[in-house]
Amino acid sequence: MEQDERQQALLFANIAAQLRGALSNLRLAASQLVPPAQREQDPELDARAALLDQSYYQLLRLVNDLSAASQYLGGGQPLPLQDRDIVDTVRELCVQAEGPAALLGLELRFVCAADQHVCAFHLPGLELLVHQLLSNALKFTPAGGTVTVELKFHAKRVLLSVEDTGRGIAPEHLEALFDRYLHGEPLAPAPQGLGLGLPLCRRIAEGHGGTIMAESSVGKGSRFTLSIPDRQTGTPGLSDVALDYSGGFNRTLLALADALPAKAFLLRNQG
Repeated sequence: MEQDERQQALLFANIAAQLRGALSNLRLAASQLVPPAQREQDPELDARAALLDQSYYQLLRLVNDLSAASQYLGGGQPLPLQDRDIVDTVRELCVQAEGPAALLGLELRFVCAADQHVCAFHLPGLELLVHQLLSNALKFTPAGGTVTVELKFHAKRVLLSVEDTGRGIAPEHLEALFDRYLHGEPLAPAPQGLGLGLPLCRRIAEGHGGTIMAESSVGKGSRFTLSIPDRQTGTPGLSDVALDYSGGFNRTLLALADALPAKAFLLRNQG
């Protein structure tokens, strides 16, 4: 199994590298055909260009998932952890996602009794995990619903949950939820990704020495909970450099691209 994952990781890396180059060329051509200055002066042109941007962001997100898979799914090794304020990190991710959530008619809440809490975690991995869970929650929760991100600290564990009031997951799908990319059948209709998001979340959890679990009721929503040790390494998070494949674009829009409507990619929403 581990050998198969290493081979898949190498394949994912090669595919991502080739697609990334092609996408860069497409993006350059599109920006020359429809420059921002023209979009600012013509709302109708901006709306049409937003559809193009939406497709680009969605494709780039798929490529980023492939790149992340080549990093996280290839060996199952512990991740390099550094001491940071996890409350501030998760709160900021939620603040950045509030605007995109509002465009879907959803309320995004962050709940934590503590103002700050320093513990050891891998910043790029945690950001990826939160974005993946938020993307799924926004994607499958109808307008008027709520997505709640909660942080708790109990029994020397950090508990991070993302809960939604969406359509939920059928019981027969829960068992294979975290290795869906190995199966041929998708779990839900479009919009669909490659099925890598939740497997990546599981590997990130394991890289922290933790676990992730899912609870769901059809028609009532789902709750995903990450549990990692509440510890410190003595290594402050000062020199950690995240893998950033955003190419200078809005990272939150990019991370949530599969879940968002075309209006999220209007020029005024890409700042």
